[in-house]
Formats: sequence, structure tokens, C-alpha cells
Amino acid sequence: MLVDFDTLPEESRVWIYQANRSFSEEEIKELTSKLEVFIEAWTAHGKDLQAGFKIVYKRFIVIALNQNLNLATGCSIDASVHFIQELEKDYNVDLMDKMNVSFKQGEFIAYKPLMDFKKMAKNNSVSKNTIVFNNLVTNIAEFKENWEVPASESWHSRFIK
Repeated sequence: MLVDFDTLPEESRVWIYQANRSFSEEEIKELTSKLEVFIEAWTAHGKDLQAGFKIVYKRFIVIALNQNLNLATGCSIDASVHFIQELEKDYNVDLMDKMNVSFKQGEFIAYKPLMDFKKMAKNNSVSKNTIVFNNLVTNIAEFKENWEVPASESWHSRFIK
């Protein structure tokens, strides 16, 4: 059951998939349509899942699920992962690699392998004030408060002097 992301409760579970490149406007239209179809049909043991999504900065797909209504199950999570893997193939994009870091460089979103981010931190190319995307947040409240944060307030801080 597809609902507007912004109407979901704060404790709704979130999954964030960061792309290794920006999506074009045309791709965003297609992605939106595919996400709507998937979420509308998404179930757990035959029960509807109330969920919504956002595409943020033309680069992040954020899916949220109201677990107060019905919990995600292993099968429903597997279905969502399979769906994301299909998007990776369809758009020749990486959405599942958690060993990459996205951060702001001015008004642009940079995407680097973790090793490159570590080198940038060592060379002071990024600092504790660099805005990073903490894709480890688990619910909408955390997404709103702790997704875009200075590196000093995220797990990224271990690499910053």
C-alpha cells in the first residue's frame, strides 16, 4: 500500500540506497513509476505493507515502511532487495555497495570509495565539518535528524583528524 513518505510515522523503518551517480530527470520519472508499482504490490505473508519513498538529490532512493501496521518479513525484505538489484541492472548503477561514501562538496554530492574518503580525510580534503550522508539511520526520525550531518557527528568521524 503506497502512501506519501511524509505521512508515515516517525518510527517507520527506512532503507537508503545511494547511487554511484546522479539519475537523469528521465530516469527519475521511470524510477518513480517503478517504485510506485513495487510498493503498491509489496506484501508480507499476504498482508499489505504501508510504505512510501523519496528520491533525494537525484542520487538516493529512500524507502520507508510503517511497521506499526505490518512488519517486514524476511521474504518481503528479500523482495525489496531483489527489486533494488533489478534497478541496478536496468540503470547500470550501483545502489547496494555500502563501502562507498557520499558527502557534500559545495552544492554537489560527491561519491567516493571508502578508501578514497580516508585518504581525503588524511590530506584534509574533507574535515569534521564536511556534510556526510549517514545511510545507517534506521527510521524516519533518524533520517530527518541524522542523515545529513557533519562528519564529526557520524560514523565517518573515525577517519577525520
